[in-house]
Amino acid sequence: MKLDGKVALITGGTSGIGEACAELFAAEGAEVALVGSSDMAKAQAVAARIAAAGGTAKPYVGDLSKVDEIAKLVASVKADFGRIDILVNSAGLFYPTPVGATSEADYDRMMDINLKGMFFSIHEVAPIMIAQGGGRIINISSVAGVMALGTYSAYCAAKAGVNFMTRALAQELAPHGIQVNAILPGNTATPMNENIRTEPELKPMFDAMAARTPSGRTYSEPIDMARAALFLASDDGRAMHGGLMVLDEGFSLGI
Repeated sequence: MKLDGKVALITGGTSGIGEACAELFAAEGAEVALVGSSDMAKAQAVAARIAAAGGTAKPYVGDLSKVDEIAKLVASVKADFGRIDILVNSAGLFYPTPVGATSEADYDRMMDINLKGMFFSIHEVAPIMIAQGGGRIINISSVAGVMALGTYSAYCAAKAGVNFMTRALAQELAPHGIQVNAILPGNTATPMNENIRTEPELKPMFDAMAARTPSGRTYSEPIDMARAALFLASDDGRAMHGGLMVLDEGFSLGI
Protein backbone atom coordinates (compact mmCIF):
# COMPACT_ATOMS: atom_id res chain seq x y z
CA MET A 1 0.00 0.00 0.00
CA LYS A 2 2.44 2.65 -1.22
CA LEU A 3 -0.23 5.38 -1.32
CA ASP A 4 -2.20 4.55 1.81
CA GLY A 5 -3.97 7.63 3.15
CA LYS A 6 -3.25 9.76 0.06
CA VAL A 7 -5.75 11.56 -2.15
CA ALA A 8 -4.99 11.51 -5.87
CA LEU A 9 -6.63 13.76 -8.46
CA ILE A 10 -6.26 12.22 -11.91
CA THR A 11 -7.37 14.07 -15.03
CA GLY A 12 -8.03 11.97 -18.10
CA GLY A 13 -8.87 9.25 -15.60
CA THR A 14 -11.56 7.52 -17.64
CA SER A 15 -9.40 5.97 -20.35
CA GLY A 16 -5.89 4.98 -21.34
CA ILE A 17 -2.99 5.94 -19.10
CA GLY A 18 -5.13 7.99 -16.72
CA GLU A 19 -7.53 5.09 -16.15
CA ALA A 20 -4.63 2.73 -15.50
CA CYS A 21 -3.21 5.21 -12.98
CA ALA A 22 -6.57 5.50 -11.24
CA GLU A 23 -6.92 1.74 -10.88
CA LEU A 24 -3.32 1.18 -9.74
CA PHE A 25 -3.29 4.10 -7.30
CA ALA A 26 -6.56 2.91 -5.74
CA ALA A 27 -5.13 -0.61 -5.41
CA GLU A 28 -2.17 0.95 -3.58
CA GLY A 29 -4.45 2.62 -1.04
CA ALA A 30 -5.12 6.07 -2.51
CA GLU A 31 -8.54 7.68 -2.57
CA VAL A 32 -8.96 8.66 -6.21
CA ALA A 33 -10.77 11.62 -7.74
CA LEU A 34 -10.96 10.63 -11.40
CA VAL A 35 -11.88 13.23 -13.99
CA GLY A 36 -13.37 12.70 -17.44
CA SER A 37 -14.02 15.37 -20.04
CA SER A 38 -17.83 15.20 -20.26
CA ASP A 39 -19.20 11.65 -19.99
CA MET A 40 -20.24 11.20 -16.34
CA ALA A 41 -21.56 7.69 -17.02
CA LYS A 42 -18.12 6.63 -18.22
CA ALA A 43 -16.45 8.17 -15.16
CA GLN A 44 -18.99 6.47 -12.90
CA ALA A 45 -18.27 3.12 -14.56
CA VAL A 46 -14.53 3.42 -13.87
CA ALA A 47 -15.20 4.47 -10.27
CA ALA A 48 -17.57 1.53 -9.81
CA ARG A 49 -14.97 -0.90 -11.14
CA ILE A 50 -12.41 0.49 -8.70
CA ALA A 51 -14.90 0.17 -5.83
CA ALA A 52 -15.68 -3.43 -6.83
CA ALA A 53 -11.97 -4.20 -6.54
CA GLY A 54 -11.93 -2.78 -3.00
CA GLY A 55 -10.69 0.73 -3.77
CA THR A 56 -12.12 4.20 -3.30
CA ALA A 57 -12.89 6.51 -6.23
CA LYS A 58 -15.25 9.38 -6.97
CA PRO A 59 -16.08 10.46 -10.54
CA TYR A 60 -15.99 14.02 -11.87
CA VAL A 61 -16.22 15.68 -15.27
CA GLY A 62 -14.82 18.99 -16.43
CA ASP A 63 -13.69 20.88 -19.52
CA LEU A 64 -9.99 21.43 -18.89
CA SER A 65 -9.78 24.02 -21.66
CA LYS A 66 -11.76 26.40 -19.41
CA VAL A 67 -9.91 27.90 -16.44
CA ASP A 68 -13.08 28.54 -14.45
CA GLU A 69 -14.12 24.89 -14.77
CA ILE A 70 -10.69 23.75 -13.57
CA ALA A 71 -11.03 26.00 -10.52
CA LYS A 72 -14.49 24.60 -9.72
CA LEU A 73 -13.29 21.03 -10.23
CA VAL A 74 -10.31 21.38 -7.89
CA ALA A 75 -12.47 23.13 -5.28
CA SER A 76 -14.99 20.28 -5.43
CA VAL A 77 -12.29 17.63 -4.97
CA LYS A 78 -10.81 19.54 -2.04
CA ALA A 79 -14.25 19.87 -0.45
CA ASP A 80 -15.06 16.19 -0.96
CA PHE A 81 -11.75 14.70 0.21
CA GLY A 82 -10.30 17.41 2.41
CA ARG A 83 -6.89 17.42 0.73
CA ILE A 84 -5.04 16.66 -2.52
CA ASP A 85 -1.71 14.87 -2.19
CA ILE A 86 -1.12 13.76 -5.77
CA LEU A 87 -2.04 15.33 -9.11
CA VAL A 88 -1.72 13.28 -12.28
CA ASN A 89 -2.27 15.39 -15.40
CA SER A 90 -3.19 12.73 -17.96
CA ALA A 91 -5.87 14.49 -20.01
CA GLY A 92 -4.68 15.05 -23.56
CA LEU A 93 -5.43 15.11 -27.27
CA PHE A 94 -3.54 13.65 -30.22
CA TYR A 95 -4.31 14.43 -33.85
CA PRO A 96 -2.38 15.75 -36.88
CA THR A 97 -2.07 19.48 -37.56
CA PRO A 98 -0.50 19.67 -41.03
CA VAL A 99 0.69 23.07 -42.16
CA GLY A 100 -1.77 24.61 -44.60
CA ALA A 101 -4.61 22.36 -43.48
CA THR A 102 -5.13 23.16 -39.79
CA SER A 103 -7.79 25.49 -38.45
CA GLU A 104 -7.19 27.96 -35.65
CA ALA A 105 -9.82 26.09 -33.62
CA ASP A 106 -7.95 22.79 -33.97
CA TYR A 107 -4.68 24.44 -33.01
CA ASP A 108 -6.23 26.18 -30.00
CA ARG A 109 -7.94 22.97 -28.82
CA MET A 110 -4.62 21.11 -28.94
CA MET A 111 -2.86 23.75 -26.86
CA ASP A 112 -5.77 24.39 -24.50
CA ILE A 113 -6.05 20.77 -23.37
CA ASN A 114 -2.44 19.58 -23.63
CA LEU A 115 -0.66 22.62 -22.19
CA LYS A 116 -2.92 25.38 -20.86
CA GLY A 117 -5.23 22.98 -19.02
CA MET A 118 -2.27 21.27 -17.40
CA PHE A 119 -0.76 24.57 -16.26
CA PHE A 120 -3.98 25.78 -14.68
CA SER A 121 -4.66 22.43 -13.02
CA ILE A 122 -1.30 22.82 -11.30
CA HIS A 123 -2.08 26.49 -10.65
CA GLU A 124 -5.16 25.46 -8.68
CA VAL A 125 -3.71 22.43 -6.88
CA ALA A 126 -0.27 23.79 -5.92
CA PRO A 127 -1.56 26.23 -3.24
CA ILE A 128 -3.43 23.34 -1.59
CA MET A 129 -0.26 21.26 -1.56
CA ILE A 130 1.81 24.17 -0.25
CA ALA A 131 -0.63 24.61 2.65
CA GLN A 132 -0.37 20.87 3.38
CA GLY A 133 3.42 20.94 3.34
CA GLY A 134 4.02 19.04 0.11
CA GLY A 135 2.69 16.88 -2.70
CA ARG A 136 3.45 15.10 -5.96
CA ILE A 137 2.61 16.37 -9.44
CA ILE A 138 3.01 14.01 -12.38
CA ASN A 139 2.54 15.31 -15.91
CA ILE A 140 1.88 12.86 -18.73
CA SER A 141 3.85 14.32 -21.61
CA SER A 142 5.10 12.45 -24.69
CA VAL A 143 8.29 11.41 -26.40
CA ALA A 144 7.00 13.73 -29.14
CA GLY A 145 8.17 16.55 -26.90
CA VAL A 146 11.80 15.53 -27.54
CA MET A 147 11.58 14.28 -31.14
CA ALA A 148 9.89 15.49 -34.29
CA LEU A 149 6.79 13.90 -35.81
CA GLY A 150 5.89 15.33 -39.21
CA THR A 151 2.31 16.66 -39.51
CA TYR A 152 2.03 16.65 -35.68
CA SER A 153 3.87 19.93 -35.08
CA ALA A 154 1.30 21.44 -32.70
CA TYR A 155 1.26 18.25 -30.61
CA CYS A 156 5.07 18.24 -30.50
CA ALA A 157 5.12 21.91 -29.50
CA ALA A 158 2.54 21.35 -26.75
CA LYS A 159 4.43 18.39 -25.29
CA ALA A 160 7.78 20.19 -25.50
CA GLY A 161 6.07 22.95 -23.55
CA VAL A 162 4.91 20.42 -20.95
CA ASN A 163 8.47 19.16 -20.55
CA PHE A 164 10.00 22.55 -19.86
CA MET A 165 7.02 23.69 -17.80
CA THR A 166 7.61 20.58 -15.68
CA ARG A 167 11.24 21.49 -15.09
CA ALA A 168 10.53 25.14 -14.33
CA LEU A 169 7.70 24.28 -11.92
CA ALA A 170 9.87 21.66 -10.25
CA GLN A 171 12.40 24.37 -9.45
CA GLU A 172 9.68 26.73 -8.24
CA LEU A 173 7.81 24.24 -6.06
CA ALA A 174 10.59 22.04 -4.65
CA PRO A 175 11.21 24.42 -1.71
CA HIS A 176 7.57 23.81 -0.71
CA GLY A 177 7.99 20.04 -0.60
CA ILE A 178 6.28 19.51 -3.95
CA GLN A 179 7.84 17.25 -6.57
CA VAL A 180 6.98 17.90 -10.20
CA ASN A 181 7.99 15.30 -12.77
CA ALA A 182 6.85 14.11 -16.19
CA ILE A 183 6.45 10.78 -17.93
CA LEU A 184 7.14 10.77 -21.66
CA PRO A 185 5.32 7.77 -23.15
CA GLY A 186 6.08 6.53 -26.60
CA ASN A 187 3.50 4.57 -28.54
CA THR A 188 1.09 3.27 -25.91
CA ALA A 189 -2.02 1.21 -26.65
CA THR A 190 -4.88 3.56 -25.73
CA PRO A 191 -8.23 4.45 -27.34
CA MET A 192 -6.55 7.58 -28.72
CA ASN A 193 -4.53 5.53 -31.23
CA GLU A 194 -6.71 2.46 -31.72
CA ASN A 195 -7.21 3.39 -35.37
CA ILE A 196 -3.47 3.14 -36.08
CA ARG A 197 -3.36 -0.30 -34.46
CA THR A 198 -6.47 -1.74 -36.11
CA GLU A 199 -7.33 -0.07 -39.43
CA PRO A 200 -5.82 -1.83 -42.47
CA GLU A 201 -5.29 1.43 -44.40
CA LEU A 202 -3.03 2.67 -41.57
CA LYS A 203 -0.88 -0.49 -41.52
CA PRO A 204 2.04 1.27 -43.30
CA MET A 205 2.20 3.73 -40.38
CA PHE A 206 2.11 0.89 -37.87
CA ASP A 207 4.82 -0.97 -39.78
CA ALA A 208 7.03 2.13 -39.85
CA MET A 209 6.67 2.45 -36.07
CA ALA A 210 7.48 -1.23 -35.60
CA ALA A 211 10.61 -0.91 -37.74
CA ARG A 212 12.10 1.77 -35.47
CA THR A 213 11.13 0.19 -32.14
CA PRO A 214 14.16 -1.79 -30.96
CA SER A 215 12.39 -3.53 -28.06
CA GLY A 216 10.04 -5.35 -30.41
CA ARG A 217 7.00 -3.99 -28.52
CA THR A 218 5.61 -1.43 -30.93
CA TYR A 219 3.07 -0.35 -28.32
CA SER A 220 3.56 -0.31 -24.56
CA GLU A 221 0.58 -0.92 -22.29
CA PRO A 222 -1.04 1.81 -20.14
CA ILE A 223 -0.10 -0.11 -16.99
CA ASP A 224 3.58 0.39 -17.88
CA MET A 225 3.06 4.14 -17.58
CA ALA A 226 0.93 3.76 -14.46
CA ARG A 227 3.71 1.85 -12.70
CA ALA A 228 6.11 4.68 -13.49
CA ALA A 229 3.57 7.18 -12.15
CA LEU A 230 3.29 5.11 -8.96
CA PHE A 231 7.07 5.34 -8.55
CA LEU A 232 6.89 9.13 -8.83
CA ALA A 233 3.85 9.39 -6.53
CA SER A 234 5.34 7.24 -3.78
CA ASP A 235 8.38 7.55 -1.54
CA ASP A 236 10.31 5.45 -4.09
CA GLY A 237 10.65 8.58 -6.24
CA ARG A 238 11.33 11.10 -3.50
CA ALA A 239 14.66 12.24 -4.99
CA MET A 240 13.21 13.18 -8.39
CA HIS A 241 12.48 16.81 -9.21
CA GLY A 242 11.97 17.95 -12.79
CA GLY A 243 12.62 14.50 -14.19
CA LEU A 244 11.56 13.62 -17.72
CA MET A 245 11.03 9.86 -17.71
CA VAL A 246 11.17 8.49 -21.27
CA LEU A 247 9.21 5.22 -21.60
CA ASP A 248 9.08 4.60 -25.32
CA GLU A 249 10.42 1.10 -26.02
CA GLY A 250 13.49 2.82 -27.51
CA PHE A 251 11.45 4.54 -30.22
CA SER A 252 13.31 7.84 -29.91
CA LEU A 253 16.80 6.30 -30.15
CA GLY A 254 16.95 7.07 -33.85
CA ILE A 255 17.43 3.67 -35.49
